[in-house]
Amino acid sequence: MKHRILSLVLILGTLWSLGPVSAQELKPDLKKIVDEHILPGYQALVDRSQALEETASRACGKDLDALKAAYNDAFDAWISVSHMRFGPAEQNDRAYALAYWPDSKGFTPKTLASLLKGNDPVIHDLDEFQAVSIAGRGFYALEFLLYDKAFVAKPAAHYCDLVTIITEDIAANARDILADWQNGYADILISADNDTYRSEAEVARQLYTTLTSGLQFTSQTRIGRPMGSFKRPRPRRAEVWRSGRSVRHVVLSLEANRQLAALLSDGHTAIDDRFARAILLAEEFDDPIFAGVGDMQGRIRVEALQTAIDQITIQLAEDLAPKLGIAAGFNSLDGD
Repeated sequence: MKHRILSLVLILGTLWSLGPVSAQELKPDLKKIVDEHILPGYQALVDRSQALEETASRACGKDLDALKAAYNDAFDAWISVSHMRFGPAEQNDRAYALAYWPDSKGFTPKTLASLLKGNDPVIHDLDEFQAVSIAGRGFYALEFLLYDKAFVAKPAAHYCDLVTIITEDIAANARDILADWQNGYADILISADNDTYRSEAEVARQLYTTLTSGLQFTSQTRIGRPMGSFKRPRPRRAEVWRSGRSVRHVVLSLEANRQLAALLSDGHTAIDDRFARAILLAEEFDDPIFAGVGDMQGRIRVEALQTAIDQITIQLAEDLAPKLGIAAGFNSLDGD
């Protein structure tokens, strides 16, 4: 895993060591990116999170299938905006409160078990609940409660209280992020002449970093964690394997990043072709949770998908970065 990341860094370092880029040749339509990518994505998250909250209050303990359906719809919306971890998503650790993963130390099930002991008052008050550990909040915590046998087989007395407060917290964070975008941050991004961003080129770099970070997270973490090493694959490290969503997250993330790349690059064909190939490979998977990474054939398919995603990053460095005036730098993410 570490050798693969190092190889990608070296490739990109070579591409970007050819000398400084003089000027920004391509100026993305920032308003279009906000209006067509950012705001609709967060609006969908708000709408589906509200539906999840309403379903939880009505169906918990009565209709688990309906609750799971609402959960999956809302989680889809989060994955589609999860690459945009800047601005309002950073405030008050909102993104982490919505999505604390990977959890290499197993804090989430421990935190949930602790919250379910007795009748902790924090699970009855949203303000108090928002002060608890992020390991007990958000979509990944809710997956344990809805899909893990330890919590579902024999629900604790206040199981539905905890489920409901988590959905309220998710909906509140989604509303706060969207409100901040609508009430100022969108204008800050578009104007590109303020204390946050000094120029359009700086905004373009922010969006480019957002794009490449999303791709790296999918390659190195969503795929890299379950791959482990050849001698020691780790399928149970796959993201949301309990709910069968691991490969789905790869597809949703690629689709969202494809849209952002198209807006940033003005529809660059070679870049879009790279995305199309990676998405097709992921959609053709018949192994939704990377369970087959320990088998030779299964591992080859996963490696092919990871390589296809890494090729997108390289294509972006070759074709998009120079046009945006980005001459050097690589936003690598630490694997676990």
